[in-house]
Amino acid sequence: MGEERDTDEPPGVPAGYRERASRLAGAVLWTRTALPSDRPVLPDGCTDLIWSEGRLLVAGPDTGPHLPEGVVPGTRHVGLRFAPGQGPAVFGVPARELRDQRVPLADLWPAGRVRALAGRLAGAGERGGGGGIGRLLEETAGARLQDAAAAGDRIAAVAAALARGRPVAEVARSVALSERQLHRLSLDAFGYGPKTLTRVLRLVRALDLARSGMPGAQVAALAGYADQAHLAREVKSLAGAPMGALLAPG
Repeated sequence: MGEERDTDEPPGVPAGYRERASRLAGAVLWTRTALPSDRPVLPDGCTDLIWSEGRLLVAGPDTGPHLPEGVVPGTRHVGLRFAPGQGPAVFGVPARELRDQRVPLADLWPAGRVRALAGRLAGAGERGGGGGIGRLLEETAGARLQDAAAAGDRIAAVAAALARGRPVAEVARSVALSERQLHRLSLDAFGYGPKTLTRVLRLVRALDLARSGMPGAQVAALAGYADQAHLAREVKSLAGAPMGALLAPG
């Protein structure tokens, strides 16, 4: 499952957060311990399956910063973050129905199946902590993804092209769809249209570059913004705070 990486070191990454590459292509396993002053979760085009306090929760794709409410400091979360477009095949609902939502998995899957999975996860936590829980989350999601492999190839191709900043019309042609068909596919797969997904993925790339210590002007150029002012406007619009605040130690 890859080396676990402590992400406290890069600026702007919350303390108490760790992640590692998943055995599922493009997905990430993560753990997080809630702090008294947690940072908001920023849009990344992804959906997550989260285990915490004996409950399974689905986090949909966000369009702005999300600050969890009512979480007791010290609460531990173990999550599997899917690559953009993977989540709907796992959860069985279009991503647009999960946009900006946090819903119990039992609202999407049969209650008996969720109870059985929760029991196995609780047992894994008692035996081996987050590692065992992560493996079970991967196994559960992997079985669902196998049934949607063909559709997943097209969705992954769309996400990759938009992440590279390709024009929407060009991306539509590359997957043999009209722009209207691509828009519908994007809403179902990613939770937003292709132009919004492009903005979100560009933000993710910009934050990664900025956390490496790269100067703002260079971040703007490499991430695909017109200039540094354009970068600043987009960061404030999507993340709800300026870049400096997002990179501040926390």
